[in-house]
Amino acid sequence: MPLPIQAFFVPLLFFSSIASAAVVEHIFQVKNVVVKPLCKEQRIPTVNGSLPGPAINVREGDTLVVHVINNSTYNITIHWHGVFQLKSSWMDGVNMITQCPIQPRNNFTYRFDITGQEGTLLWHAHVVNLRATLHGALIIRPRSGRPYPFSKPYKEVPLVFEQWWDADIELLNSRPAPISDAYLINGLAGDSYPCSKNRMFKLRVVQGKTYLLRIINAALNTHLFFKIASHNVTVVSVDAVYTTPYVSDVMILTPGQTVDALLTADQPIGTYYMSISPYTGANSIVPVPPSNPTQSLIIYEGAKSTPSPSSPLMPSGRNAISTAHRFSSNITSLEGGPYWTPVPRHVDEKMFVTMGLGLNPCPPGTKCIGPFGQVYAGSLNNRSFVIPRTISLQEAYFYNISGVYTDDFPSQPPMKFDYANFRVRTNSEYKMMFPERRTSVKTLKYNSTVEIIVQNTGIISAESHPMHLHGFNFYVLGYGFGNYDRIRDARKLNLVNPQMHNTVGVPPGGWVVLRFIANNPGAWMFHCHMDAHLPYGIIMVFVVQNGPTPNTRLQPPPSNLPQCTRDPTIYESPTSNNVDLFY
Repeated sequence: MPLPIQAFFVPLLFFSSIASAAVVEHIFQVKNVVVKPLCKEQRIPTVNGSLPGPAINVREGDTLVVHVINNSTYNITIHWHGVFQLKSSWMDGVNMITQCPIQPRNNFTYRFDITGQEGTLLWHAHVVNLRATLHGALIIRPRSGRPYPFSKPYKEVPLVFEQWWDADIELLNSRPAPISDAYLINGLAGDSYPCSKNRMFKLRVVQGKTYLLRIINAALNTHLFFKIASHNVTVVSVDAVYTTPYVSDVMILTPGQTVDALLTADQPIGTYYMSISPYTGANSIVPVPPSNPTQSLIIYEGAKSTPSPSSPLMPSGRNAISTAHRFSSNITSLEGGPYWTPVPRHVDEKMFVTMGLGLNPCPPGTKCIGPFGQVYAGSLNNRSFVIPRTISLQEAYFYNISGVYTDDFPSQPPMKFDYANFRVRTNSEYKMMFPERRTSVKTLKYNSTVEIIVQNTGIISAESHPMHLHGFNFYVLGYGFGNYDRIRDARKLNLVNPQMHNTVGVPPGGWVVLRFIANNPGAWMFHCHMDAHLPYGIIMVFVVQNGPTPNTRLQPPPSNLPQCTRDPTIYESPTSNNVDLFY
């Protein structure tokens, strides 16, 4: 259950003339409200007054219509994380990429079809750090009459993991990001925190019944482990793609990832903790709170009061990296399942993309606290992405407006070096620490197959980065540690039934190999899904060209698409003097 805060929520369903499809309509009132999950009252932006925000329930084939009314004091966009947006890329909801923001006292309606997807996704704000409180579940069920590819569960239970600061949300824009004070499960912090005693989410179960847990990591900056004391779960879907059933006692979710898992209440009648804890397997410039778990309860029907429920042992230390890697690398797609497609073998566009953190020179006359007295920067192939200031990138592309971006994003880094074990030995390697600031895109031909080797670097810190691609799922052909070897590691790739994702964690000091078909025209962001890293520029954009038919061309923008103000500073963070920190 969400934390109720004067909720106002109006779901409307209109059945269309197509059998089993409907128009599902919602009103999102974005407004500032006062909440108190921990010790202090905080004024935060919410949708319809709840944290997490309202869950959206649709079926595959439905049309979703969401009227966003911005009564907050912030600029807003809403991103439908993981939705393909086929023929509706203007609805992707990415600030200054597919639209200008919805300004205070303004509104905008998102309208798009849900096509070829089933499972759990999420929606969230896509303007600086507002995702911390503006988020919710997006649940896509099969069309009426179509079963799940597993036995129907007794009940379905959304579990939304969140990150909480007992501070004004505007302070989250400071650099480096402040340490969060807690994690929440469905808006509640649980007994691990003194100010939250006896306030935790409770799942009541019947012994012998099976429950479908729809798990969402909506945390702003942290990978999270999830375990249930004395219980295994069976993973059946990740990022709204069905998987080969995989039994595990633990799972790892990067920010933005979702997992559907079957839980059978097969233990003795009693009470059991469900726990989440941060993944701290590598040094990170984003501080995480102490690893004491946030807990919720499973209570069996007929359970007596007990002194203390059973608690799971959470991964920690060196064990955390191996545990995370084991879970992530063992998932495979459900071969032959709904919407499954074989891996394309021919590759048209090959890219090798180095990804990680570097430095920007400290501005003259100021004192900077980063390494070597500089400030942090992030990059892909040594390019730090600079967000457009006065018009969205997709509008610039559609109307052929020059001077907004260049189409020269490189397919290789500017030089080869020891990526995972970076050491400054030469002047050229020193220069690699200072990426170039550019608004550059990679142009792709329609229906081309693209392979990306994403190589994590250790220039500043070898940490896991969750890379999210808008508009597509990608095949994850393989994971590994160290530097990718094109001969040795290519033999290990799964070309039969690889997992598919829209967000993938690149191992600390390691690599992943991704492949996707560029069959969706428009401008699509590819970026780290840790909000603290986005202002540093770990972003690039793919521009997919038009196809040969009217149905495969980028359509004109809707007439009511929000327009940018003439004053570019309106898009700045409330505590920043640099519009380039926006995304």
